[in-house]
Amino acid sequence: MTSTRIKSYDEETGVQKSERTSERETETDATEREDEQVCPECGGKVTSDEEHGETVCTECGLVVEEDTVDRGPEWRAFDSSEKDEKSRVGAPTTKMMHDKGLSTNIGWQDKDAYGRSLGSRQRQKMQRLRKWNERFRTRDSKERNLKQALGEIDRMASALGLPEDVRETASVIYRRALDEDLLPGRSIEGVATAALYAAARQTGTPRSIDEVANVSRIDEMEFKRTYRYIVRELNLQIQPADPEQYVARFASELGISDEAERRARELLRNAKRQGIHSGKSPVGLAAAAVYAGPLLTNEKVTQSEVSDVAQVSEVTIRNRYHELLEASESGSVAA
Repeated sequence: MTSTRIKSYDEETGVQKSERTSERETETDATEREDEQVCPECGGKVTSDEEHGETVCTECGLVVEEDTVDRGPEWRAFDSSEKDEKSRVGAPTTKMMHDKGLSTNIGWQDKDAYGRSLGSRQRQKMQRLRKWNERFRTRDSKERNLKQALGEIDRMASALGLPEDVRETASVIYRRALDEDLLPGRSIEGVATAALYAAARQTGTPRSIDEVANVSRIDEMEFKRTYRYIVRELNLQIQPADPEQYVARFASELGISDEAERRARELLRNAKRQGIHSGKSPVGLAAAAVYAGPLLTNEKVTQSEVSDVAQVSEVTIRNRYHELLEASESGSVAA
């Protein structure tokens, strides 16, 4: 059977792929995918026995396929360091690097493959190679812009303690803004900050505007203006922040008990049922709930401590605190 080599370009990852295929192979693979879920004899469920390289029916025991090709590595590793040493592939592509992690990196250690120190002439040569490699990684102003912005996103995300999925989402948002030519007239730091704030909201790990503004290098007004512009132009679907999403972080930083955190969540849910949360800052409501929860469970926490953690004024905490208690009392009376 003849086969042809077809090269395709994956737009999502930017990686050129080569795969051998033919019409007959494609039809065979499609048929196998349809049949692999059920047994051809009894229609029962089939499972793969990787140890013996067989596909077996769990109902009648029929061996549907044998001598399966193992596409995993031929070596074994018993810990992560041994796996990294034996692996012969590079890191996966990522949106958090301007070149998606596909470029060559020259290590800073002046040692050869055996761990021996390089001579002076070799060190000079390696230093020159590092310099030219860094220049070639950013070929034009667009790539230099992207590299600076992604570094700024990573710095702010680290300062805010945001997970990797938020950084990846923020990188995608910034790339979209760059592709749609939304940066002229706006600073790189401003768009990067707006992208990170929008990504945190989208992934359900929000940070308040004050928290993001504190780690950003731009003015808070510019940050808000750029954020509104990016959301409008990219048509980002961002739901209003839920006060409950802040409770776990505030409770952890204050060191209150699980029972107090549970009572704080109950107060917020009751307030949402009665519509008290509408038009009010979710951070302020969360701070008031975290303040009220420990008081209802006979734990000691001060308004000043909550204010420092949530970065909300004590006046706001007191006002929201009274509103939450009134909503709780009216809810209990109605029940």
